[in-house]
Amino acid sequence: MDEKEAKQLSLGLMASTEAVYVTTIDWDGFPQTRVMFNLRFREQFPSLTEIFEGHEDDLLVYLATNTSSAKINQIKTNPAGCVYYCNVKEFHSLMLPGKFEFVDAPEIKKALWQEGWEIYYPKGPSDPDYTVLRLFPVRAKGWYKDGAFEFSLKDKT
Repeated sequence: MDEKEAKQLSLGLMASTEAVYVTTIDWDGFPQTRVMFNLRFREQFPSLTEIFEGHEDDLLVYLATNTSSAKINQIKTNPAGCVYYCNVKEFHSLMLPGKFEFVDAPEIKKALWQEGWEIYYPKGPSDPDYTVLRLFPVRAKGWYKDGAFEFSLKDKT
């Protein structure tokens, strides 16, 4: 499989899986993985589709989380981590490593905001416990049906 086909398959997977697994590194150097909302999941977050337009080549990832969560302190200490998407039925997976960044831009935080998130962040997009993370992956590595693929992405960190 060539890189163009692998990238298209990767984008398709990112747009069609309900969840993304996010890994950070804890204070003892061990990986910590948890499941989070996949904001690229078109069925659940159709209003966010245009935010990712123009990011077909860099596979940009945004995540929304609680400022008070352990992962935030882990990222402050060590921004290296990865996200992992998978569709078990199709035997398709994608791992995107890189360095997490904190997004302070109010316009991005507001654009990503979803109705119903008040249960997590009562004050809305300006809630101090609402944090947006961004990941520009440095490479993509995955599996599709019967073969592995890997390709590099431009490091924007």
